[in-house]
Amino acid sequence: MYQNEKQLSSEQIFDGIVVKLFKDEVELDNGYKATREYIKHPGGVCVAALDDEENLYMVEQFRYPFGKVLTEVPAGKLEIGEDHRECGIRELKEEVGATAESFEYLGCLYPTVAYDTEIIHMYLATKLSFGEQHLDEGEFLGVKKIPLKKAFELVMNNEIPDSKTQMIIMKTYFKLHGGEI
Repeated sequence: MYQNEKQLSSEQIFDGIVVKLFKDEVELDNGYKATREYIKHPGGVCVAALDDEENLYMVEQFRYPFGKVLTEVPAGKLEIGEDHRECGIRELKEEVGATAESFEYLGCLYPTVAYDTEIIHMYLATKLSFGEQHLDEGEFLGVKKIPLKKAFELVMNNEIPDSKTQMIIMKTYFKLHGGEI
């Protein structure tokens, strides 16, 4: 059953660098009241950087919440008002040192719909040229090249846990190799 919720009040309870946490009171269709806690996030972009031999350029980065290094596609947070395509182009250059002749939109992903407003936009970058990385201060990551087929297998074998990376690898693989299910 579809249910609308009417916001009765909203209180910002945390104002962080990356996220803002809100606690709202809402009225449900049946008249009951409920509390909703959620994070406002500016959103982000991820990029499947694919060379002519179908190798993906991935980054390895320590992720503090999990206490370990994860393998991911290049990605970054949108600045307020920033165009997501421009953000993707910027992040690819910063993290991998690459530019792309072709930068194709693959859609968007809502990674945590129950409590977060984040939307991640996905791009396929091809016809790559390489230069130097331009990492942000305090950003430490390594770049590795993985064949697309191998990256797809890693996703299917639960060896890449990051949702944006899983989704963009699967979309890219099915786009290039047929995806009729």
